[in-house]
Amino acid sequence: MKTLEEMVLGIDQVFKTKWDVREGEKVPEPQDIRLGNDAVELDATVLYADLKDSTGLVNEYKKWFAAEIYKAYLQSSCEIIKNNRGVITSFDGDRVMAVFYGNAKNSNAAKAALQINYMVTKVINIKIKEYYPTSPYSVKQAVGIDTCKLFIARTGIRNDNDLVWVGNAANIAAKLCSIRKEGYSLFITESVYKLLNDSSKYGGKDKLCMWEETSWPEQGVKVYASSWYWSP
Repeated sequence: MKTLEEMVLGIDQVFKTKWDVREGEKVPEPQDIRLGNDAVELDATVLYADLKDSTGLVNEYKKWFAAEIYKAYLQSSCEIIKNNRGVITSFDGDRVMAVFYGNAKNSNAAKAALQINYMVTKVINIKIKEYYPTSPYSVKQAVGIDTCKLFIARTGIRNDNDLVWVGNAANIAAKLCSIRKEGYSLFITESVYKLLNDSSKYGGKDKLCMWEETSWPEQGVKVYASSWYWSP
């Protein structure tokens, strides 16, 4: 167990040590970054998939039912993220964070969001009615996506540490999930929208744009919303 004096010395070391920062080409593993002031910068796109009103779910339904909803949503979201070349970086209760990199990172993330929406709309909610025909519950969720250069460092102590993702994209993607716009569950920033390929931007036999410009006055950021879905 460390003393107060030892902890203070550790904080001094953090502030006094020069950072060793290098460009990354992929999402690093924790062991790729030292616990000291060592970091990787990566051009990346961040996706958050968030189960809405999980507090109400836990408070109003049986705990085992809530656990089944968590598992169904997060399990399918993770599989879709991985199928679209995303890397799962963390879980926070009812949400999962993922990072996409490479030339098609924005299109891959948008495609993942559309496929998550399919799984919720066309699979999970139908399965809930199949197994629990008298239950009024249906899954509501949101996916937020933004892109920027991330500063990735390793934080914590020996044997208890993880990567921290510093950059606006991680913060904005998470906050996008809090937007409430009736009928829409997918939200991307203008930076992401501008870099989408045609397959992630247009859908249906008439090739209609799947993303509608909308306002987000709380953040002053141009946002595009979608209610479309894409079969995995």
